[in-house]
Amino acid sequence: MPKSSTKEGLRRAAEAPQLPSNPWRFILFCLKPFRWLLLLMLVLETGQAAGSILVPYAIKALMDAVASQPVPVGDWLETFKQPLLLLAGLNLAEIVFSRSSGAVLIIMGPRLRQGTARSLFAYLQNHAPRYFGNHFAGALAHRISETAMSVNHTTWSIICDFWPIAVTFSVSVTLLLDVHQGLGLFVAAWVLMYVLISYWLATRCQPYAQDFAATRSMVNGKIVDAVTNIINAKLFARLQHERAYLDSFLDTELKSARRTFWYMERVRWFQFTAAAILKIGTIGYALQLWQAGEISVGAFAMSTGLAILVIGDARNLSRRFLEFFEYVGNVANGVDTIIQSHEIIDVPDAKPLQIKQGRIEFKDVCFSYEPGRQVFERLNVLIEPGQRVGLVGFSGSGKSTFVNLILRNFEPQAGQILVDGQDILLTTQDSLHAQISLIPQDPSLFHRSLKENIGYGKLDADDAQIGFAAKLAHAEEFIAAMPEGYESLVGERGVKLSGGQRQRIAIARVMLKDAPILILDEATSSLDSVTEKTIQENLDRVMGRKTVIAIAHRLSTIAHLDRVLVFDQGRIVEDGSHQELLDKQSFYYRLWTMQAGGFLPDEVV
Repeated sequence: MPKSSTKEGLRRAAEAPQLPSNPWRFILFCLKPFRWLLLLMLVLETGQAAGSILVPYAIKALMDAVASQPVPVGDWLETFKQPLLLLAGLNLAEIVFSRSSGAVLIIMGPRLRQGTARSLFAYLQNHAPRYFGNHFAGALAHRISETAMSVNHTTWSIICDFWPIAVTFSVSVTLLLDVHQGLGLFVAAWVLMYVLISYWLATRCQPYAQDFAATRSMVNGKIVDAVTNIINAKLFARLQHERAYLDSFLDTELKSARRTFWYMERVRWFQFTAAAILKIGTIGYALQLWQAGEISVGAFAMSTGLAILVIGDARNLSRRFLEFFEYVGNVANGVDTIIQSHEIIDVPDAKPLQIKQGRIEFKDVCFSYEPGRQVFERLNVLIEPGQRVGLVGFSGSGKSTFVNLILRNFEPQAGQILVDGQDILLTTQDSLHAQISLIPQDPSLFHRSLKENIGYGKLDADDAQIGFAAKLAHAEEFIAAMPEGYESLVGERGVKLSGGQRQRIAIARVMLKDAPILILDEATSSLDSVTEKTIQENLDRVMGRKTVIAIAHRLSTIAHLDRVLVFDQGRIVEDGSHQELLDKQSFYYRLWTMQAGGFLPDEVV
């Protein structure tokens, strides 16, 4: 099995972005292309915060000018020119800096989210089928979107919330220290204690908030499940039962919400009490200093104004800390879910697979899905070029595993799988998949038009080629009957089409692809017998000299093939043509006579 290691210990596909598995490093990775814009935002946010918090300083200068001249002499504008210009300049600076920062955010924000989502999706694409089998597709899509959004929110929290608050606190303490050391130290001590306690309270509240978020997510899932199955509820007359079932989960959400909100209420008690201490303490202390002649009237006014501004910024600090932890938690969850080792990767010097004949060979292949669950042990099979081979056997006998190994959805623990003499583990996965066509039993379509779904087999196909493929798949009649014809949307996973229609579109898509190796997994099982016969004839014509492997549960569909491989418990117990195997009157003969309605049972009966 090819290996590729990184300093984080993850195996990664070469074409996948090298995303860090640590949430903070991941955030820095996403921010790296925007470092100069981020630096500009920091400068602008510094200017905006400083402009806002320096307004009381301008008012101090104005108040001191008023105090020095209770009755203006001469041109009063000239008397108050300096403080008025300072006040106007600070307000203008606050507007310019804040709106400039907003403009940079608009330029960078969508691009940052786009880049994060693109990187996560590119990494996700390289996971093996086993990974997708263990995760809900909707949950993965939600995780990408949530992680990308949370990277943005985490960044904006630091730059637009915490950094301006730090500037506000620093400038306020500096101004007050300049006025009176004791006043400045009092506010500095308050700020330090407030920040530390707010952080501690936020960390204590985080489990409540996470539990509430998880409960909301769970309840939302229950609602989605109930809505999805509402027809079943009606058919079984279980509407009341569903309401009662949902009520139990809603009660759980209610209890979780109360716990969270009561804790948040205690946090607000702290915030309002701390704010009152700062306001009363600052004003009372400043009054004493003014009465003692240690500060001016302007300094008293500035102290009061700074206290109010500091309180305004500090009041929601606990909430901001809590939101910040939530965003970082979302990023961590997304990173943990998506940025895992890739199970199947190309070796560093992998070559494109070159197929000229289509010869497939298994040489001493050993495979198990997990330790102690052996499927194949030293399996040897040779399929000659252009040979059409059917695979039969009971469920779990190894037919699907055989095909999955050829498709490299899994990799053997030992042995080789050769295509035209080339070990597929040493070739690129893209080149392998480009030259193998698969028609699954339950095909999945994109929520796109019929034309796009058929054309997926050959992206540069013209309308005539798409139409011809649809004709071969016996799909043109139902496509023509649809209101928008080939432009009709098929719905999520093709839900707007019947099972037979989906299968015909999948067959048309594969016919258009025209790969040298064709794999059929009960490809016509959803079709009526007349349509199946027509399509089977077209498939036989299209097969030509392709190497064909067909999994069959209905043995009549593979009776005309060149060869039949009979699987039983991971071994090929019989190999020959349909008639040869019947003449032996052995395992295959028993399968043939055991069929009910043309289909094999799941096990020996």
